Amino acid sequence: MKTVQLDNNTIIPNKIICIGRNYVEHIAELGNEVPDEMVIFLKPNSAISDQLSAFHQEELHYEGELSFIYQQGRFSAVGFGLDLTKRGLQSKLKGKGLPWERAKSFNGSAVFSDFVSIDKISPNLTLALKIDNELIQAGGIELMMYKPDDILKEIQSFMDLQNGDIVMTGTPKGVGVIKSGDKFEARVLQGETELISKTWIAV
Repeated sequence: MKTVQLDNNTIIPNKIICIGRNYVEHIAELGNEVPDEMVIFLKPNSAISDQLSAFHQEELHYEGELSFIYQQGRFSAVGFGLDLTKRGLQSKLKGKGLPWERAKSFNGSAVFSDFVSIDKISPNLTLALKIDNELIQAGGIELMMYKPDDILKEIQSFMDLQNGDIVMTGTPKGVGVIKSGDKFEARVLQGETELISKTWIAV
């Protein structure tokens, strides 16, 4: 089973729950409609990777996301997640009304920083992603259509969460193609305070 790191401890997530279309400007940049209800999909444990890939059967797109670990009935830790997407395949599947898993849940499609424990989720929690030293994505809880508490309540209305499960809360605008050799620098901040940072070189 694949693992992530939380405060220097190893965690084995059973599953990853992802929230789609949670930032209005991201919905607009992809030409999608604002959904009537929360968009939820899953990635398996096998999707977890510490390597950022630019290609998996086709070119991949990145989506930076605030990601939370669930423990003991609440979100207990935060980290930075990259939801990798086969955008071409996803568009074909959506056009046919078919599920997204082939485009979203493949091996290596969930790349995470380490996670850090938090006592509560602050409304000024944000992410920032630079690619080759240029700020590409920035956003956070204030811009979310559905806040973390809303997300947790909705997930638990139909699905049990296990300790260690990860919830990815959607991506702000600025998504795009990953190119081999790109340097990704990710940060999670609470106000001006950096909680976690991570650098990847795409391969």
